Amino acid sequence: MENQSISKGRLYTSYGLQGILSVMFLMGAANNLLQTEMAVKGATDFGYPESSVLYLGIILLVFVLLFAYPKTSILGASLLTAWMGGAVATHVIHKDSLGMISAPIVFGILIWVSIWLRDDQLQGLFPTKK
Repeated sequence: MENQSISKGRLYTSYGLQGILSVMFLMGAANNLLQTEMAVKGATDFGYPESSVLYLGIILLVFVLLFAYPKTSILGASLLTAWMGGAVATHVIHKDSLGMISAPIVFGILIWVSIWLRDDQLQGLFPTKK
């Protein structure tokens, strides 16, 4: 539920961050849907079959659309968090650098921060000290 007393700056920051994240994830989904050379190589380098790239793009597109739409943003955030968990696991399995492993963790946190900034119920779960 959106906080009625939230400052405009905080509200704009919230929606701006959510918008930036949505665009970034949409770019990834588009690459997969178009099966670009970069997307196919990235997937196959990590052990995913080339045939999975299109399906991964469809799944990511649905998750991002759910995240971007205000009434389903919590569901979308949950699903994108699961997506980021899969990315972390993939990087760990491939013994990637700490930077590669931590990047999806940071994105997962930012997903929730973008909603937390304007959501009373989420702030109730994770309050800050006054």
